[in-house]
Amino acid sequence: MNKKYVFLIVSLALTGILFSSCSGPRRIIREPLKEEGTDYLFKNLKANELNYEYFSARFNATLIQDKKETAITGQIRIKRDSAIWVSVSPLMGIEMVRVLLTPDSIWYVNRMDNTFFSGAFDYIDLLKNSTLDFDMLQSFLTGNDFSRYDSSSFKGGIDNLEYTLETTNRRKLKKYLKGNKDVNIPSQHIWLNPDNFKITRIMIREVATNGKKAQARYDHQMIENQHVPVKIEFEAETGNNKAKVNIEYSKINLTQHLEFPFRIPEKYTRIEKL
Repeated sequence: MNKKYVFLIVSLALTGILFSSCSGPRRIIREPLKEEGTDYLFKNLKANELNYEYFSARFNATLIQDKKETAITGQIRIKRDSAIWVSVSPLMGIEMVRVLLTPDSIWYVNRMDNTFFSGAFDYIDLLKNSTLDFDMLQSFLTGNDFSRYDSSSFKGGIDNLEYTLETTNRRKLKKYLKGNKDVNIPSQHIWLNPDNFKITRIMIREVATNGKKAQARYDHQMIENQHVPVKIEFEAETGNNKAKVNIEYSKINLTQHLEFPFRIPEKYTRIEKL
């Protein structure tokens, strides 16, 4: 497995810019939902988001692309708004790849071919005029809403048996912008569980026909008195190109103080791009 393919697997498993067409069991609601105002829905979404300083878990992930499936296992650690650390160990517990992401940078070590990469975080063009940033990735991985984007233009509604929040041209808050670049999400749609207001599904897309689209679905369990995503099904679509990743967390911990060890061995060779 070459280093580009390895990084693709890790990136897809991390970024949450993917989803799958099937989901876990959902609550059957016999009575129609009561219509609620947008402010009420968004307030409850925020009030019920995963509250943590540190998040850690084991994970099993399956990448599905070009009718091929690749399975990986590993560990993930997150310090909110500061760091995302991933160790991939698919072979008898021997680490193959380690990744450290911060709001500004990416560090990647491939122990299979003794190479490493370091660079700026904002290199993934998620949608037109929108780059995958640390806040978006962190939110995808924990089932929360993006915190660094304007939230004033959402419109509430009902879709089947779930509440929805939808907006267009959701802009990144000015205090988080770099330079004069205007960053926005062309279209965003959020589905909420009416029992606990957790995000069950999120979709961001370009309005244009055959534009880029990214979706995520979540199944939650009660852990440490919070509804925590334990299964995440991702999908990314660009024209005719599709990729899916299914992630399942286990041994989740929300209270333990974590370290984020990352060292580049002296003899490793730096690569210029991934």
